[in-house]
Amino acid sequence: MELNKENMKKIRWLIAFSVLLYLGVQNLDVVLKYVKIVWGLLLPFVLGGAMAFVLNVPMAFIERHVFGKAKEKEDRRGRAAAKFARPVSLIFSIVLVVLAILVVVLIVAPELGRTLVNVVKKVEEDIPLAQKWLTDTFQSDSEIVKWASTIEIDPQKIIDSIVSVLRSGADNLVSSTITVTMGLVSMAMNFAIGFVFSCYVLLQKEKLGRQVLKAAYAILPVKTVEYLGHVCTLASKVFSSFITGQCIEAVILGSMFFVSMTIGRFPYAMLIGVLISFTALIPVFGGIIGCWVGFFLILMVSPLKALAFLVLFLILQQIEGNLIYPHVVGNSVGLPAIWVLVAVTLGGNLMGIVGMLIFIPLVSVIYTLFKEWVAERLEQKKVKIS
Repeated sequence: MELNKENMKKIRWLIAFSVLLYLGVQNLDVVLKYVKIVWGLLLPFVLGGAMAFVLNVPMAFIERHVFGKAKEKEDRRGRAAAKFARPVSLIFSIVLVVLAILVVVLIVAPELGRTLVNVVKKVEEDIPLAQKWLTDTFQSDSEIVKWASTIEIDPQKIIDSIVSVLRSGADNLVSSTITVTMGLVSMAMNFAIGFVFSCYVLLQKEKLGRQVLKAAYAILPVKTVEYLGHVCTLASKVFSSFITGQCIEAVILGSMFFVSMTIGRFPYAMLIGVLISFTALIPVFGGIIGCWVGFFLILMVSPLKALAFLVLFLILQQIEGNLIYPHVVGNSVGLPAIWVLVAVTLGGNLMGIVGMLIFIPLVSVIYTLFKEWVAERLEQKKVKIS
């Protein structure tokens, strides 16, 4: 390699990077401490960016379909539409999201409360029957009969035990309450700052985009900026398509369960329908989670209905997987099934349910970029593989 001015500059940067990497590895605990501090400072803005990305999907739809034609006009109405389209679309998007959350809370909370009460009553009623069955079945085995006779559920004793535990740990309870309260206040502050930040980003997204583009062209090479722009466009398209498709598919699947369970006179039709709508947002494993929770709830009422629910679940899952999902979500994510499973597994292990939702479009973007890179390299080497 020729030691010209350009190559010497690259060598200096490489040496500096190697030294910093070595120092970082040697003082990893200090680095992680400062990373945690920086993450705490940036968390409201990261949260705001995530909220802006989600709210942008309905906002862009409303702005395009409601105000699109009016903005094209050259008269006063067109100028007014162009001026008020973005704020009105943002307000409608926020109202829609809040209404969706309120509807779910108002439906799920009362129904879940009634369900828990019914389950407790059912268990309390079935304990004497189970004791009688064990006594009749294992009459000759005195140990099992003695154990069965000791099974007892007394709500008053349970309440007294809870009160006793609370009294004995009053100091810990107070300190825990203070800690939890401070955490909730901090979370509320982060959410409020993030929400304001997301609104500002959405209202000024074109202006902010131009500013970021100017800064990027000033700092980075032109080809690098163009490639980063391509990556950001691809990521925005994939994430938007995935969010929209998953939400629509979850609503359709939950509605199918609610209607079919209502017709079949299954218990907890509304609760299980809403529950499956939520769990369906989790790819691959979400439906299984909703199925077993619904099966357990129905089992407390009727074992035969619970078995029928499993059959219903299998039928509706086949309809959803083979007919609805390909048409609603389509191939927008563009990820083979094996990589979907890998993305869900990795995301779940690293970040839980949120990771399952994020990693599919993220891995899809990486997969698409890798395919483009492979195609470019094969073209450079003049290799053709069908």
